[in-house]
Amino acid sequence: MNETLLEVKINRLRAVMAEKKSLLVAFSGGVDSTVVAKIAFEVLGGRSAAATIDSPTLPRRELAIASRLAKEIGIRHCIVQAPDLDPELLRNSCDRCYFCKQGDLALLREAASREGYEAIAFGVTASDHHEHRPGLRALAEARAFLPLVEAGITKNEMRYIAEKLALSNHGLPSTTCLSSRIPYGQEITPEKLAQVEAAESFLYEEGLSQVRIRHYGDTARIEVFPDEIVTLVFIRHKLIARLKALGFHYITVDMAGYRSGSMDEVFPGKR
Repeated sequence: MNETLLEVKINRLRAVMAEKKSLLVAFSGGVDSTVVAKIAFEVLGGRSAAATIDSPTLPRRELAIASRLAKEIGIRHCIVQAPDLDPELLRNSCDRCYFCKQGDLALLREAASREGYEAIAFGVTASDHHEHRPGLRALAEARAFLPLVEAGITKNEMRYIAEKLALSNHGLPSTTCLSSRIPYGQEITPEKLAQVEAAESFLYEEGLSQVRIRHYGDTARIEVFPDEIVTLVFIRHKLIARLKALGFHYITVDMAGYRSGSMDEVFPGKR
């Protein structure tokens, strides 16, 4: 990694954020939004805040992590309660994230207006546009403020920057909402989301570092890092008992291991 170029980009990030009178950061607690929140607090202090949208698609574990990170940074943390899940989200089309992001934008605009923040920042990187990310279309239509994009910072550079800023989550695996565990075209329900969250929480408690429970009705497809698949064998009996108690009849392990966007592999050209 080119340290000089990285420093130039970090300084550019500080500059574009300092142009705002006040700023509300859309804050998931992932590496990208944590870097944005950290820099926002550095340059704007009390004129910045981090906002996390709390909905049934957000695991309790990740809400707790977001709260801890906001305290670590020192930034004010607002938890915005989402209403019932949007029917378009529940239908679970391949554009699900577009409708979800539209809802997030509306909630964050209300919160920013209510709390007196001039702008809202989103932790989108310059390389995110190369992935299947329908939510980015909603942000583009809204002309959302994307400071990482303006600074030219890519996904590969984010963890170096987070480590450079001494953020405790710089090495944590990426996170996504619980809706991403359900195949496109299959209805999303609160019950399915609760099943997935409980199953993943069990495996995190067993020491796994990255977990995805893909929900196929009565079948669970488990994704973990390839070198942690053996752990599933060691806890096999506990794993079967727990997931069956949650309502899964069949428990399978994806031998390819965890990979981001595995549900998108059904799209032409992705296999």
